[in-house]
Amino acid sequence: MKLKIKKGATVQVITGSDKGKKGTVLAVDAANMKVLVQGVKVQTHYDKKDGLLKKEGFIDYSNVKLVEAAASKDKKTSKKATKQKSA
Repeated sequence: MKLKIKKGATVQVITGSDKGKKGTVLAVDAANMKVLVQGVKVQTHYDKKDGLLKKEGFIDYSNVKLVEAAASKDKKTSKKATKQKSA
């Protein structure tokens, strides 16, 4: 299934313990319909080498709302259009 939320987009959490928080999408798992949002569902992980680490966990795609789409790159212009402008 094609998801409307892409990496880099700004989303708002609409349900769960982090309801109301806004953040940037760091990663999208389309196969499992989950997204990783900056500052949302922060989990603590213990590592022998580094000690306690805090990192974000994946949340379900249906629990977020798109606030602002990711900035898309400029569309390429055709060679014909550029030639007509220069002529």
